[in-house]
Amino acid sequence: MSLARARGRTASGPATLLLTRGDVAGLMDQPAWLEAVETGFRAAAEGKAQAPPPMTLPGRNGAFHAKGASLSLGRRYVALKLNGNFPDNPEARGLPTIQGAILLCDGETGVLLAIMDSIEITLRRTAAATALAARYLARPDSRTILVCGCGAQGRAQLEALRDMLPLARAFAWDCRPDRARAFARDMAMAGVSVEAVEDVAAALEADVIVTCTTARSPFLGPSQVRPGTFVAAVGADSPDKSEIEPALMASALVVADRLDQCAAMGDLHHALAAGMERRNVHAELADLVTGRKPGRTMQHQITLFDSTGTALQDVASAARIYERALGRAFPAIALGAAA
Repeated sequence: MSLARARGRTASGPATLLLTRGDVAGLMDQPAWLEAVETGFRAAAEGKAQAPPPMTLPGRNGAFHAKGASLSLGRRYVALKLNGNFPDNPEARGLPTIQGAILLCDGETGVLLAIMDSIEITLRRTAAATALAARYLARPDSRTILVCGCGAQGRAQLEALRDMLPLARAFAWDCRPDRARAFARDMAMAGVSVEAVEDVAAALEADVIVTCTTARSPFLGPSQVRPGTFVAAVGADSPDKSEIEPALMASALVVADRLDQCAAMGDLHHALAAGMERRNVHAELADLVTGRKPGRTMQHQITLFDSTGTALQDVASAARIYERALGRAFPAIALGAAA
């Protein structure tokens, strides 16, 4: 295969753009991530996007998740993401927990348009979905936040929510206190004041709580959440993970990113097993985006967003990244060309 600089084509035909994590970060900003994710959910509600259930492939000390979706934005896009999720990587190997790639294809010709590193996309589109949910579910005057889980996703969540809400005070908690302290130091260097806390009791001071851990048993319950709080449950992206006590979910106004997916692998999965019924889920996020259902209707409501991460977010983000990249020069492969 030959490498060339191209704007979508090489001498031998359509080119496949190769986009690194740095390329992706350079092409997008917070408003662009939010707009892309909103586009994906809106398209799904309007019948312009489809996403089959994700597939999980076991690895050793981790797993691979495959998610695919199609999206019509005037042009038909199809994307497939394969992510490896290995929680021991940072400590044991100095590697990211999540690594992978997205293949973006033309849905009418089958042409492979781009191969993208998925780390930045997964981080930012996940955080953008929380920010989008906060637009409808958080109190507009929310000023305090607790981030549970002080990895890369915790930072992305805080950065996205700062753009959506007038946050003035932030707490950080992790099962390892040193991680919370390091998170606070890192965020301070980025201009965000964060206080590391020893336990989740700080939740009682928070208007917004984000859980983005790898917990296998719930740690946040009704007694730790005050009326009017918005909770974003982000960490449970497989059936064996759990952060939210079923009693908290049963007492909240619950919105799922995708109901079927959350019922199979999110915190909703565990609440249903404990006796909660699917009909008690208020809405999917797409319902709020299109106005088919309201978000928060009362100040004292506890609202909860169950976020498992959908391929709708991936394909919409990948399409936006690709369209922004077309006007610039990036490495491209002419697939099938002679060496």
